[in-house]
Amino acid sequence: MEFTPKIHKKIFVVSDGTGETAMGMLKAALVQYEGLDIKLSRFKNVRNPAQIDRILEQALEESGFLVYTLVSKTMRKQIIEKSRAMNVPTVDLLGGLLESLDQFFGTTSSSDPEAGILRTVDDKYYKRIEAIEFTVRHDDGKTTQQLGDADIVLVGISRTSKTPLSIFLSHKGWKVANIPLVLDSPLPKELFEIDQKKIVGLTIDENKLRAIRRKRLENFGQDPGGSYANMDQIQKEIDFANEIFKKNRRWPIVNVTDRALEETAAEVARIVSARFGKPMDPLF
Repeated sequence: MEFTPKIHKKIFVVSDGTGETAMGMLKAALVQYEGLDIKLSRFKNVRNPAQIDRILEQALEESGFLVYTLVSKTMRKQIIEKSRAMNVPTVDLLGGLLESLDQFFGTTSSSDPEAGILRTVDDKYYKRIEAIEFTVRHDDGKTTQQLGDADIVLVGISRTSKTPLSIFLSHKGWKVANIPLVLDSPLPKELFEIDQKKIVGLTIDENKLRAIRRKRLENFGQDPGGSYANMDQIQKEIDFANEIFKKNRRWPIVNVTDRALEETAAEVARIVSARFGKPMDPLF
């Protein structure tokens, strides 16, 4: 049997957002090209000409193909002109649609590039996506890297609503990290190296916490009478948290007992905003 070497190709996906639209369309098309060794490189949040230049240079060096979804007419024009001059093959997945819609609606789809590449609504969208991605990475103490970049850091024992509260706030544009208080375990040193005004402690009534933990164990088919939902264990954890809060009196404490998520989020945002003199909504 004759050996046919695999063809190696590289495609650069460029977007001023997350790039999910371009990736989805591209993957749908690539199912027609079995047997090819294709590597996809995604470039998200591309919003200035210098980024475009660097990507085109890399595509030229690696003999790549460039696929892009960009709202800005100026940046689309830059890619068209420079890719032709550099002989880099490209395809615009969004430009043709926007231009056709401009003609259909009798209006323009994007603002004057001199006034900013993206519209205000787009800026808010990108900030929200960035906040959500940051918050997911920093959930439940997964990492303390870039902890100082957080707008809010929540600290509390298990089941004090740290994760849902973090995610809710991130959808409002806040970059949130949350750190669990684990009985007799030291807190990460990075927590004490950041601006302490960002930190908010969470507490809850012990009876309410026991009910929440028992319900969680039942939902997972586990014994609700285990140590996790044991009142003695819960009291030890609450006492441990209270001792930490006493040692760090600069941390305001929010009691989440019987409070709606939205209410708690508003309280946390109000506290942090007041401490920094910032608007409650970071998207504005």
